Amino acid sequence: MPLLIVPVVILVLLVLWLLLLPLSLWQRYRLGKARRKAWPWAVRLNSWVLLFSAGLFAASMALTELWWPGALGYALAGMGAGLLTGVVGLWLSRFERTPQGMYYTPNPWLVLTLMLLVAARIAMEFVEMWRYWQGRDALSLLPVLDHASLFAVAGLLLGYYLSYTWGLRRRLPPRGP
Repeated sequence: MPLLIVPVVILVLLVLWLLLLPLSLWQRYRLGKARRKAWPWAVRLNSWVLLFSAGLFAASMALTELWWPGALGYALAGMGAGLLTGVVGLWLSRFERTPQGMYYTPNPWLVLTLMLLVAARIAMEFVEMWRYWQGRDALSLLPVLDHASLFAVAGLLLGYYLSYTWGLRRRLPPRGP
């Protein structure tokens, strides 16, 4: 009887995740387009942590290349597109300087586009799983949607946030003495 509990718990967690996924994507969009205060210490810390993460991501994709051919290429292409998207995102964002500090509001259309990209990639994984369970080749739909394209989406998001955070850091007032 105790062994039956583990599969039931896993199934319940999976169903909860599926039910809460649309809500979490909506919350991501809602909070992603909100006006925020640029705390200088947090922006500076985040910029260095994201730079470290990008290096770690590239190194892990080079290692992943052994199992998934094309993983590094997809990841670097995604990061390049993300860096450009971050520059566009900075250009489209609204910045306000007040006595309380600097505030910024990301462009809601760009936030929506990135959120829909994540949702589309999750949906594509479900389609691939369904086709695999039916015994069909999951990769036959579109060659660009193979498993390594997941790394392109990850690279795009990482590149976007890296570029956006470093651009935000550049807009901060200089540090005092």
